[in-house]
Order: sequence, then C-alpha cells, then structure tokens
Amino acid sequence: MRTVDPAKHQARRQHILNAATGLFAAKGYERTTTAEICKAAGISAGNLFHYFPSKKAIFLAVFDEEGHDKAERLARARDAEDPWQALLDLVDDLAAPAVEPVVPALVMEAMVQAYRDPDIEALLSRGNADEHAAIAALLTRAAAAGRIDPGLDPDNTATWIMALIASVFTSAATNAGFDPAEQLPVLRLILTRFLEAQPHGSRHRPR
Repeated sequence: MRTVDPAKHQARRQHILNAATGLFAAKGYERTTTAEICKAAGISAGNLFHYFPSKKAIFLAVFDEEGHDKAERLARARDAEDPWQALLDLVDDLAAPAVEPVVPALVMEAMVQAYRDPDIEALLSRGNADEHAAIAALLTRAAAAGRIDPGLDPDNTATWIMALIASVFTSAATNAGFDPAEQLPVLRLILTRFLEAQPHGSRHRPR
C-alpha cells in the first residue's frame, strides 16, 4: 500500500481550501462548482474527492479549520492574568479577519447558508457559543476585579459585543466605503468607554 505523507496530505488539503475560499467569497456557495474548485486548485476531480467527499464538506471545512485555531485562542484569553486587557485583545482578534479581502463576503455567505442547511447552522452556532462564553467569562472576571461596570449583565453584554463584531464584517461586505482597518480602533474605543467602571456617582442618570 502507498504510504501517505501526513504533512503533504495536510498541505494539499489546505491548498484546496484556500482555492475554494476565494470562489465561495466571490461567487457564493450555490454558484461555485466542484469543477471550478478543481481548476483553481490545479487538481482533478478524482483527486479532489480523495480529500473531500463533497462541496459541502469543503465549505464546512473552511470554517471548521478556523474553529480549531480559534478554540485555542479563546482558551488562552480566558486564562489570561488580566481579564480586561484579555477582553480587549480578544475583541481585536475576533474582528481582525474583517480586514482580509475575502473574509467579510465569506462570512456573509456562511450566514445565508446557515438558514438553509442545518449542518452549517450547527457549526456556526457552536463557534458563536464558544466566543460568547469566553467573552462573558472575561466580563465576569473584569467586573470582579473592578475593571468594568459591575452593573452590566455578562451574558447580555457579551451578546452586544458579538453583535458589534459581526457588524464589522457585514459592513465591510456591503459598504464599499467602510474600511475595517480604520474602524477597528473605533470599536475598541466604543467598548472601552461603555464597559469601564466609573467612579462612584460620576455616571449621568437618565432624566
């Protein structure tokens, strides 16, 4: 039997995913064909199906690969010594891919497909749940340390933070004048001013 080199196998698999990612972002999942993926990757159809059984498997793998790496980053953030700095850094980390040319459109396409396919919806939901849990845990620790407003509910606040992060991607995908690289510092400033604990009695009460 022919021995498979794990490193070469992984490299070829990643090469296929890279080729497919550009097509999915540019044309969408439905309009991208396996023939186009093969052409972009420079491989035959038989070779493609040696690595992935279907186009859907390729699409899922694009996000699953990122999910494994993200899980490690989330774990490091949750264990960081300074929860407030870790929270700000995590938000930067989660929003940073929006500056890459193909990512916002790819994220939008995944959101569309999640409504149509339960497997895609389940994969994205797991990723969102993991991000939400990490952000909420850091908010809880930062509040306990007196770094952020203790009156903020961690779960609700984490939901709003994730909505702001998502808006960076959707705005980059739909608004040609939106520059995510310029807006990431603004996102950090908004969160800092909203979350940071204020000296007692300094907050303005609504009239």
